[in-house]
Amino acid sequence: MAKKYNQPLRMCISCRNREAQDTLLRLQCIDGSIEVFKGIGRSFYLCENCIFEEKKVIKSLMRQCKSGDKDKFTNKLKEIIADDRKS
Repeated sequence: MAKKYNQPLRMCISCRNREAQDTLLRLQCIDGSIEVFKGIGRSFYLCENCIFEEKKVIKSLMRQCKSGDKDKFTNKLKEIIADDRKS
């Protein structure tokens, strides 16, 4: 019988629910802007359910990135989601 390996659990910054790492979207803040995680530096996770609740997510992103520019975060998050769906 094959071994069953545990999947790492990570927490969504918006809803604070723990889910398997491969089901979450991993992002990072670089100079006050949101980017898809590039492998270096601190990162955070968003779950699929929270991505579509903009108001709640934007507040969490502003707190995470220590910035107050709502419009910039909203536009960048929409771009990242659109790019993620294409690939």
